Parts: sequence; C-alpha cells; structure tokens
Amino acid sequence: MIKKIGLLTSGGDAPGMNAAVRAVVRTAIYSGIKVLGFERGYQGLLDNSYYEMNTTSVSDIIHRGGTILKTARSESFKTSEGQKYASFILEKNEVDALVVIGGDGSFRGAHELSKFGVKIIGIPGTIDNDIYGTDYTIGFDTAVDTVVSAINKIRDTASSHERTFVVECMGRDSGWIALTAGLAGGAEDVLIPEQEFSYQDCAEKLKAGFKRGKAHGIIVLSEGVENSDIFSKTLEKHLGMSVNRTVLGHIQRGGQPSSFDKVMASKMGYWAIEELLRSREDHMIGVKGGEKVLVPFKDIFHNKKDIDPVLLDMTNILNL
Repeated sequence: MIKKIGLLTSGGDAPGMNAAVRAVVRTAIYSGIKVLGFERGYQGLLDNSYYEMNTTSVSDIIHRGGTILKTARSESFKTSEGQKYASFILEKNEVDALVVIGGDGSFRGAHELSKFGVKIIGIPGTIDNDIYGTDYTIGFDTAVDTVVSAINKIRDTASSHERTFVVECMGRDSGWIALTAGLAGGAEDVLIPEQEFSYQDCAEKLKAGFKRGKAHGIIVLSEGVENSDIFSKTLEKHLGMSVNRTVLGHIQRGGQPSSFDKVMASKMGYWAIEELLRSREDHMIGVKGGEKVLVPFKDIFHNKKDIDPVLLDMTNILNL
C-alpha cells in the first residue's frame, strides 16, 4: 500500500517540469495518496525541507517554465552516507515511495538511493533529450522551439548585412538540440559532438551557398563541439570574410513550455503514479513510438542514446 509519496525535481530545470509536478500531485491525490514536495532536489531531501502538496499547490503552474519545487546540486548526497541519511528522512516522514523528475545524474542518484530500500520512479526532464530508453524528454521540444525562434531572428540581420552567423546552443555531450533546431531552422550547417567536422568543409558549404545567390549563412554549433569564439575566428580564416556569433545560453531553459511538452509531461506524471500503484520501482517512465515504456535505471547508465541517423541525412541533404 502506498499512502504517501515524496516528489522532487533535480538537475537542470526544463520547461514542462511544472506540468509533470501538477500531474503527479493531482493523480496521487485522486488515488488517495498524500504528496510531500521536497524543495531544491536531493539537498532539500537531506535538509528535510518539504511541504505537503494539494490540488491548489499546483494550480496555474502548467504554463510556467522552471520548477516550483526548485532545484539545486548536492555534493553531500553523492556520498553513501548522504544517501543513507536521505533514506532515513523518507522513513522518518513515513514516505512510501519517491518520484524524481530530472536527467541522467538525477537518476544515478535515485538508483543509489533505491539500494537503501527506497521505492523510486523517475520522470525524464532535461532539454538535452539525451536519456537512453525514451524518444523524448520533458523540455526538449520547447528548447528546440526557442533555438529555432532565435535562428529566424538572426537570419533577418544576417541577410540584411550579408553575413555569416554562428549560433551556439546547449549540448555539451549531445547534439539533439542543435541537429533538430538546425534542420527546422534551415541552417546551412549543423555541428554536433557526435560527428567530426572540418573547417574547410564548413567554409565550402557557405561559399557554395553564396555563389548560388544566398545573402547569409547560418551555422548551428553545439557547445560540446568547440568554443564558439574560437570556432568563429578560425572559420573566418577559411571563409575569407567576417563571422559573427551568438551564444543563446540559458534562454533555452526558460519560457512557457510548448503544448507538446505540457501534454508529454502530464502523461508521464500520470503514468508515474500508475506504475507505483503497480509496485514498479527503480525504473524511469519513457516514451517509445508514442507508447509508454518502463526503463530500468541501470539500463540508462550502461547505454548511450544515439543521434537519429535519418535526421543527420536529412540535414546534409536539405540544408545544402
């Protein structure tokens, strides 16, 4: 019997986290389960910083970016002693299970905590869309829309001044945002960590476009490929003309989530309670081909989510 659950958001914030929080809380209450919202992730769990949530606690939050439960890093929780103490806090508060909304690092922490007897279900919330076992993570769709919007605005200036712009987006180890936004935004080239690149090849693509009458060049650069300042200065030498750069930074994390993210987050929050009531634990809720899947935490850590090869081929062909 699950009578009370804990809920926290951990890691980087992502648009749609609040929609997931709302779904977890309201589905749990509908099922007769109390919800304790722990603030500031695992650190809040160690600090025993929580409040009991009700349907009013999550009113008017589905459209808000960020997370009302806040998030923070916790060095203490990374230790076995910290994890053991976190399990004690949950036991002390008579919490029967924990729902964790976050990314890879958050799930690693959840898996370690589960070794102390804590029942945990995870909901993938990260703009990077880099978690193995699920087609989508909460926040990815919104982040891509934000980057595409920026590309469209930058293109106006690039065309007016007949210039090349490098647009740096997030993705230290994963190129999902850059690749998807670059394809949707019609960039001349997209550079991601999963593929090697050549300055000369990039310059040749741009030159070919200018010869065909293009008035601008847009390069989408994932932050994990190269420092955008170094990249722009080096590309200038190969291109023989000035190259401007724009670093989008944290605007990719904020803003109202897209309708897709709101619906996906709501589904995942609902499914999380559904699976806890079926005694599923130490798993992440995921989506494959539009259908719910359950992915063991350990599978997430031992596998890497690959870039879609079809997207790569399409980008190379359509963005000529």
